[in-house]
Amino acid sequence: MSMDLDGAIALPLVPFANPQATILCFQCGVGIDGTTSAGALCPECLRLSVDVSEGIQREATLHLCRDCERWLQPPAHWISATLESRELLSLCLRKLRGLSKVRIIDASFLWTEPHSRRIKVKITIQQEAFEGTIVQQTFEVEYVVAYQQCPDCMKSFTVNTWRAVVQVRQKVPHKRTFLYLEQLILKHGAHQDTINIKEEKDGLDFFFAQRNHAEKFVDFLTSTTPVKVKKSQELISMDIHTSTKSYKFSFSCELIPICKDDLVALPLKLARSIGNIPPIAICYRIGTSVNVLDPNTLQTADVSTSIYWRSPFAPLADVTELVEFIVMDIEPLGVHKGRFFLSEATVARSSDLGVNNTTYFTRTHLGGVLHPGDAVMGYHLAGTNFNNPNFEAIESNGSLAAQIPDVVLVKKAYTRSKRSKNRNWRLKRMVKDEGELLPRKQDQDRMGRDYEMFLRDVEEDSELRNTLALYKAKKDKSNMEGIETASVAETDVSDGVPKISMDELLDDFDDLEIED
Repeated sequence: MSMDLDGAIALPLVPFANPQATILCFQCGVGIDGTTSAGALCPECLRLSVDVSEGIQREATLHLCRDCERWLQPPAHWISATLESRELLSLCLRKLRGLSKVRIIDASFLWTEPHSRRIKVKITIQQEAFEGTIVQQTFEVEYVVAYQQCPDCMKSFTVNTWRAVVQVRQKVPHKRTFLYLEQLILKHGAHQDTINIKEEKDGLDFFFAQRNHAEKFVDFLTSTTPVKVKKSQELISMDIHTSTKSYKFSFSCELIPICKDDLVALPLKLARSIGNIPPIAICYRIGTSVNVLDPNTLQTADVSTSIYWRSPFAPLADVTELVEFIVMDIEPLGVHKGRFFLSEATVARSSDLGVNNTTYFTRTHLGGVLHPGDAVMGYHLAGTNFNNPNFEAIESNGSLAAQIPDVVLVKKAYTRSKRSKNRNWRLKRMVKDEGELLPRKQDQDRMGRDYEMFLRDVEEDSELRNTLALYKAKKDKSNMEGIETASVAETDVSDGVPKISMDELLDDFDDLEIED
């Protein structure tokens, strides 16, 4: 028995019928589908009659601190935000009451005059008006910018409102160490949390509004310089009911009184413990420890901060006692260690030329840079009396007394003209409060000499230069272009003076200006 199947039959496509109007909008009379319409209203009338933004502010106030340019985020938090940034937009939305009950679709800034102290934001929101009906609406909110000083700026303009102070001191007759420390602080931004920096007789005072900021600054000092820290605190007030106490904290940071290029006489016990180095040495670098060098053998040693303060010693002579010598003859010995080359030199004091024929024979570590006829700065030990117990102990020791040289050469001296001060580079300086101790004219001259000596050290020492941030010098816009080129070229013409290439200099973005 077989069964016949009919072929496939094509059915005609019947389009779905559009929803037909079953009722009329009770406001405008337009036909609408009563099964889907909400409240018997057409979409246009629904938008006009239902306000989903009801209860949301149209005006608000933003508080800005003009000194630090931070915005107040209630209740008491201050944030940094630029105009038309995501942070400022988030702050503006948080200021509006009732915005949490709706869904935010979009928010953007509208342009306003910069001096109007007004900020406008366009906000698009959605909310369900009736069951199954969602209404989207866009509106504008205007914010008035009001000025209010933040607590940190209030403290900075008020006397004796600091919570912690870091007192940095060094008992030396010059400011070269503090000039170097100032550049390290500027490079790493360690002074950002200070509310005031005051200059004192032997150092600087850094004031902070919070204790942890001061401790952070002390940690920076201990990681960059050999320093001894002492901490003290003073009770300011106490609430006997809640046992709440208020303290002021003081951190005393004493730097080692030894600087670069100083001549030191090490205690004999210390010299034996750090590698049996000869006790008469030169300090060639200051880092987290004191690095000393024996110019007769090129032997180096490190005196850490803890070892130094266990048996402290003062420098035998500092850079203010350097004497200028002229190299009569120099012969290398073929021994070198890093940038130091051991040589034997015959020198004479510049003041003795034409007066007598006294010369001195010595060993030096400057064999790589000295040539006959060059000027060199050094310490004249022959016939000099030192009031130093370590040096007296060396003289009383027969074997060590015979090793005391007549002259210790430290660094090469360059002939500089007045034009060499027109440098194509510069250093930034910190803004300090001089207080009541205004410097006298002789003190200002001494500070100027110390700063010029520090700039020369930066030019001559590449290792020192690598730890600092050098910037391109500002050009005088009043001069013509040809004159500017000539002034920079004059810096490069000086004979023998080390040059700083433009590749080592940074652009200061604070000095950039928009020109037409």
